[in-house]
Amino acid sequence: MKKDKTHIHWYPGHIAKAERKLKEQLSLVDAVIEVLDARIPLSSRYNNISGLLNSKPRFLLINKSDLVDKNELDKFVKYLHSELGVTVIPTSAKSNKDLNIIIKEAIRLSEPRIQALMAKGLLRRPARIMVVGLPNVGKSSIINKLTRSSKTKVGAKAGVTRQQQWVRINPQLELLDTPGIIPMKQEDQEIAKKLAFVNSVSENAYSNEIVAQELLNILDDNQQKIFREFYKLPEDLELNIDNISIERNWLLTGGSTDRERTSVYILRDFREGKIGKFILDKLA
Repeated sequence: MKKDKTHIHWYPGHIAKAERKLKEQLSLVDAVIEVLDARIPLSSRYNNISGLLNSKPRFLLINKSDLVDKNELDKFVKYLHSELGVTVIPTSAKSNKDLNIIIKEAIRLSEPRIQALMAKGLLRRPARIMVVGLPNVGKSSIINKLTRSSKTKVGAKAGVTRQQQWVRINPQLELLDTPGIIPMKQEDQEIAKKLAFVNSVSENAYSNEIVAQELLNILDDNQQKIFREFYKLPEDLELNIDNISIERNWLLTGGSTDRERTSVYILRDFREGKIGKFILDKLA
């Protein structure tokens, strides 16, 4: 049966496998860094994160903050902190200026579990953390950022699968160097579309043309203006794939619009921050 490309699809088998792997990883750590995408700081959250993490301490890193307006992002930082009661830190993998803040928070959140182990007679050990998040929010880049100054692999732990590798960030902190992928089984197609906009969904799950047009449709007036300026689209023309294709001269033999090529470029230009700095989520 032909797949409906107007909807974005997830595959239950993949979800179950990802959940099992994530739960195995979570059992190894004291605390968690959850990574969100600054362009969709609400839609890149996992609603049942507390249940998934089994109440393990966590804090949020809103990654790719360089791709959005700082003043707008600050509003989301305050909202998420108030709503969730956890530390929220905007960050970018391109800068290390907040590295010490992130490391100190990871150590702080890990301390209660370490103290509980010591109360049972075990010796103090470094805090152990991992980075989790939906696909393509920048988990690997955050891991690289944390390990940039220290590449000391400390190997497998006793009783832990040998494939699990740890990196000593400093004498107080160790990082599981494999990102924890939170599997997405979201039924909300509006959130699904936003995840597709930022490439957090496999391209096999959607049509570029449909997602590119949905991106154009979701823009507010100011964002539409910025898109028009970028693609040199006059005000009297509707902001759509065909008109952008014509203005850019992305045409097929015979003069018809090359909708697929245009859609790919629209999504790529947006994702790379070439068009402007956008937050697609809205606060009530």
